[in-house]
Amino acid sequence: MKAFAYVNPTNEKDAIAALSPQLEQAMPLGGGQDLLARMKDYVTQPDRIVNVKSALESTVTPSGGGLRIGAAMKMVDVAEHAEIRRMYPAIGAAAIEVGTPQIRNQATVGGNLNQRPRCWYYRNEEFVCFKKGGDRCFSPAGENQFHAILGGGPSFIVHPSSLAVPMLAYGATFRLAGPKGERLVPAADYFTLPRQSLRMENVLAPDELLTHVILPAPGNVKSGHYEVRYKASHDWPIAFATVLISFNGSTVQSAKVVMGAVAPIPWRSPEAEQALVGKTITEETAAAAAEAAIRNARPLSQNAYKVDVAKTAVKRAILRAAGIQTA
Repeated sequence: MKAFAYVNPTNEKDAIAALSPQLEQAMPLGGGQDLLARMKDYVTQPDRIVNVKSALESTVTPSGGGLRIGAAMKMVDVAEHAEIRRMYPAIGAAAIEVGTPQIRNQATVGGNLNQRPRCWYYRNEEFVCFKKGGDRCFSPAGENQFHAILGGGPSFIVHPSSLAVPMLAYGATFRLAGPKGERLVPAADYFTLPRQSLRMENVLAPDELLTHVILPAPGNVKSGHYEVRYKASHDWPIAFATVLISFNGSTVQSAKVVMGAVAPIPWRSPEAEQALVGKTITEETAAAAAEAAIRNARPLSQNAYKVDVAKTAVKRAILRAAGIQTA
């Protein structure tokens, strides 16, 4: 890989000062599960690496009836944290599905939320696509089995974060810190479609850090989380979903349905939510809501199968939220 300078700050202020406003000139290093792989493949070639593991918090603290999670917290600690699992079970369920035990013991919350696309054209140094400042996306005319079926264009990547989906469903807010101070950005406004920002997948500036995830009080909701992948170990999902449901008796009072691995951002489906409100959850109502979730899907030449996979993930997440056993 290209030679680089290494900075090891011990606090947030010094870490921010070591960053650069120029895209990918100075990069923060958490667990390194994504960044180091990109550097080895000459996809990202920073002049400076800023180790933020000692600069950012890795703890969980109460916050207004919810929780405040430090961005340096490891995925294994998220998956095993008693309060996270009790208050936000879908986050714990997503965290335990990430990678392998070795990866979960290295990867961090901030790294998972901010990891770059897993598209093989982006990851190959020979292809200069939109994400690398090029003038085209190679996937529509190429190998697109795992690309977007919703919200795609002009780039058809899918968002790779497992935590982003349940955090969006729970209404998380991200604290960002930079040279101009801090700002709080709702998860719903953090991730950006390619038509809004071709080079990046979120609103984080090159000289900012995501320092905390702030989760509101969960309220009286039931959750379901379901992932589909080719193999059980060390594989990114083909499609997955987090569903939150508030009941009035046996009737759905409100619902949130968020899908992952189907779009360039975590994809919330108001169509599926509307299909659930006022209904009793049965196999039939869950299937109807799942159908509504993918109604606007526009698959590419080789990924039409993802429509049915996404539909299955949504249906089973709904049934799990209702306490109905699924496969």
